[in-house]
Amino acid sequence: MAELWLPGATRLDIGDHAPTDGGPAKGVPHITWDKAATAARPVDLVPYEVLRTYFSGTGRGLAPHLLWDPWTGRVTQFVPATSRSKSLADRPGGTRTNRAGSVVLQIEALFFPHARVGGQVYPRLVDTPCLGWPEINAWVRSWGVPDRWPSGDPAHATRNEETWETEAGWYPHKAVPENDHEDPLSWPAFVGAPAPSREFEPFPGDDFFLRGNQPAYGKRSDLFTRMGHRLEVVGCGRYHVGPGPVLGPADVDSYEAWQRRYNAVHRTGWSGAALKWPPGRETWDALEVPKH
Repeated sequence: MAELWLPGATRLDIGDHAPTDGGPAKGVPHITWDKAATAARPVDLVPYEVLRTYFSGTGRGLAPHLLWDPWTGRVTQFVPATSRSKSLADRPGGTRTNRAGSVVLQIEALFFPHARVGGQVYPRLVDTPCLGWPEINAWVRSWGVPDRWPSGDPAHATRNEETWETEAGWYPHKAVPENDHEDPLSWPAFVGAPAPSREFEPFPGDDFFLRGNQPAYGKRSDLFTRMGHRLEVVGCGRYHVGPGPVLGPADVDSYEAWQRRYNAVHRTGWSGAALKWPPGRETWDALEVPKH
């Protein structure tokens, strides 16, 4: 049976418990981001005790379920798993955020980019030791939160209200509706999760995407759906509705955005028609559209 309180965590119950709404179980990772450091000007990490005092005192209106120190593995829990916490913005009358699931377990990692600890600088959260993460991951999983990122991983996530309301999994702060934060930027890999499938759709050829010399608008294929979802994951989705399964202008705009990004990153020197629809083999293979 899942435990209301994370085993091994310091229990600092701030009260103000309130139920969640039910629905898909969610985990929401944050970073405290309490200093503005840069690679050129790193800053010493804020002490764990300072954040613990804040979330149990003047900052209790923003408290998560867990405050986690990834250098030492220390964790403090402020409310039980079945209560909502308050680290997400939640506008009156809008989409529910802090309550939108059977559980909405929020974890604040004590971290900001380019934090300095013991003389060493850590650009990303995943560069820290991440001590205590396996225990947190297992506890969140015990509450029915699957090891998946429905709206994309922390580096590429997009905000999609329908996905938030209907799919269980982990949602970085960056992917939560009504919120404008971009954290956590990175997050440790799920512990014991199976390796992702490396089976990708082979390039179907130019003709699959064209009708004559024009985009094959109106053509129906599940491949367009999976292509569109993959474009969203890598941050090139231009969809208001969808994606897929019918090819439309948003698919073309999204794929051309991906071609422009690929061109810029790999300095291919492409221009003109080389950056237009249809997809080419090189960018298609690089996109890695899953088979299933």
